[in-house]
Amino acid sequence: MNSAVLGLGSNMGNRMNNLRKAVTAISRLPETKVIKASNIYETKPVGYLEQDDFLNLNILIETNLSPYTLLGSCLGIESCLGRVRSIKDGPRKIDIDLLIYESVRLETFELTLPHPRILERPFVLKPLLDLYPSGRAPGLFFSPKLNELGTEGVELYAEKISLD
Repeated sequence: MNSAVLGLGSNMGNRMNNLRKAVTAISRLPETKVIKASNIYETKPVGYLEQDDFLNLNILIETNLSPYTLLGSCLGIESCLGRVRSIKDGPRKIDIDLLIYESVRLETFELTLPHPRILERPFVLKPLLDLYPSGRAPGLFFSPKLNELGTEGVELYAEKISLD
């Protein structure tokens, strides 16, 4: 099994319920187990600003799925949960990003690992710190960048989501 980190976000409808449904769907993927979830944070939108605030969390999983299969599965879950891509960085019911896949560095048209903007986004790094309190995730030393960026605008919304 390989460890991977997924970043989830929602800013439409019942945001908490959207996150719960996504975590449940991910836990049902073949040869995949959700190991740990970060706290849930409320954050301002990035890019397209004319939209509601997001709820964000990261989850640590173990999987035998390849990075490409995992990515495709996440895109399928987004679609099943009602994600519509109409505005770049626009409102979304659910967003699932493959952030880190253990021991994989990759840069292709379809997928870049670690995620290409992971070190630019406090709303990703703060939940990542919940999963990796040392500031080191597999293949990524992120605490200096988090210290540099700070966590302004990343507000604790709820304790960890239930994994049952």
